[in-house]
Amino acid sequence: MNAASDLSYNSYLRLDDLLSAQNPLTGSDDELLFVIIHQVYELWFKQILHETELLQRHLEAGDSPGALHTARRIAKILKTVVGQMDILETMTPQQFASFRPELGSSSGFQSIQFRHIEAVLGRRDFSAAVVDPALDETMARRPVFASLLRYLHVLGWEVPAEVLDRDPRQPWEPGEAVDALLARVYAESATPAEVCEALIDIDEGVQEWRYRHVKMVERIIGAKTGTGGSSGADYLRGTLFRPAFPDLWAIRSRL
Repeated sequence: MNAASDLSYNSYLRLDDLLSAQNPLTGSDDELLFVIIHQVYELWFKQILHETELLQRHLEAGDSPGALHTARRIAKILKTVVGQMDILETMTPQQFASFRPELGSSSGFQSIQFRHIEAVLGRRDFSAAVVDPALDETMARRPVFASLLRYLHVLGWEVPAEVLDRDPRQPWEPGEAVDALLARVYAESATPAEVCEALIDIDEGVQEWRYRHVKMVERIIGAKTGTGGSSGADYLRGTLFRPAFPDLWAIRSRL
């Protein structure tokens, strides 16, 4: 008998496991929403990590259509993630306060998957307090921008060897040689420039999510200390306007 014949919607999606994973700690009518929203965030983060790995494979293979399709999907996911803030913002400060004490030291700052997304996009300045061997492994691999440079190299563009062979563990330092290369790409070639623009869409989506996250926190807890002991909105505000791909933004002034 074909095992697929016994497969149901419920068993395929493992709905019994999924729907039993929400366990509010209080009797607040609003805590379930808070739990579900954050669990959904983590599911989308998992998908973004999956898609960015695929994006890098497409880039390093010189596969323009595959890279464009995947980058655009990531950007669409980020739009959905940002849109979910609208739902969370229906919660008033009083409603959040009804269960906030039970959250203890838990905080969105502790999201391991979001740290991995930041690392894949190039961040390397994590606090020494962050102990995560898997994150160290992620930072030892090329970030997305390095894969973009390899994509251009595969297509025949003259990418400086020292840039292609740089240590991925080190923070990226924008430079004139790469900026000049990208300016030529935008001026002379439609498809690679389109791929660059698709990466800008991803970068903008992450920055938009950060901004909406800040405003949501300000709206619900004001200037209070965040759960987990963070400085709340002040900490989040400090993460704004940090582009993942600064070179792709900088060249706009020279086009």
